[in-house]
Amino acid sequence: MDRLYAGTSGYAYSEWVAEGVYPTGTHAAGMLSAYAEMFKATELNYTWYQMPKARSLERMAAQVPRGFKFSVKLTRTMTHEVDKTAWIREVLTFRQGIAPLEAASCLLCILVQLPPYFSRTPERRIYLAALLDELSGLPVAVEFRHSSWVHDKVFYEFERRAVTLVTVDGPDLPGFFPRLDIVTNPRLFYLRLHGRNSQGWGSGNMQKQFDYNYSNAELKSVVATISNTLGPAADTGAVFFNNHVRGQAPNNCRQLINMLRSRS
Repeated sequence: MDRLYAGTSGYAYSEWVAEGVYPTGTHAAGMLSAYAEMFKATELNYTWYQMPKARSLERMAAQVPRGFKFSVKLTRTMTHEVDKTAWIREVLTFRQGIAPLEAASCLLCILVQLPPYFSRTPERRIYLAALLDELSGLPVAVEFRHSSWVHDKVFYEFERRAVTLVTVDGPDLPGFFPRLDIVTNPRLFYLRLHGRNSQGWGSGNMQKQFDYNYSNAELKSVVATISNTLGPAADTGAVFFNNHVRGQAPNNCRQLINMLRSRS
């Protein structure tokens, strides 16, 4: 696909210098420009921890070449630590913070990553609908972690709203949202590859959780899914590897890109 944006979840990992992903001596301030020489999109993870600021994103937009895209993760105060009296103001602040990416035409989408305990209760259904209303006008992708959201009514509502359901490639665990190769938005499909380390995922240690290297056979299967199922159903595709430990994410991403090119 010409309009496939593949990259990694985050890019500012100091260990990637030692792993040879970045040239020796690369400092944090130079990682984005070095990353943008390899891939044409990234997920911004730091915006989950803290609210994005317009000046910071304006500087980041200036460091990447034309055509580079950012997927911006919604801040945790709207997904994991929601204050019922303040979250609408948080959305407004978030929208103001990402405005420079919109202005520079380098916003791929907003990633709404919901926690594993966010089950499909009436209260949470109402909240998610209200959140999507407040994000209206922005390209939005939603990642569920709880299996109760596997429901035709959810998919239909996403189709109606043109919201992207994230395809989650992760470990096969009880209650975990399964991998569903379903496209709910013809404008964008979104695939996140977390690795399939079931033992590490339950450890509570992020270094163990995302320590996984996809095999060639597994990547070939992903390529087939993109080429035969996800890609034909959407104008644009996003694929991000989150198995960042020891530089596995960029290495797997390069392998995937090469496999896709060999098929075209």
